[in-house]
Amino acid sequence: MSHVAAEKQKLLNRLKRIKGQLDALERAVGAEVECARVLQQATACRGALEGFIAEVIEDHIREHMVDPSLPGSDPKTQAAEELVAIIKAYLR
Repeated sequence: MSHVAAEKQKLLNRLKRIKGQLDALERAVGAEVECARVLQQATACRGALEGFIAEVIEDHIREHMVDPSLPGSDPKTQAAEELVAIIKAYLR
């Protein structure tokens, strides 16, 4: 998973933000905050985690499925870009 190592700091920063969001959610539940606010925070946590997953998948596709020596007009490169776009749309 060399692509993860290459993007390590960016991914760790995302995870730290997610951890902060989860901590805030835990505090909200502990403080018996109203359901709508808890759900809003939970949804934000889910969105942040889905963003993290999308980033790792995108990096994986670009690292392992696309030959960097091929031009952007290559059908495999175009298919990989379409797949990235589909995954991003699905996870949002």
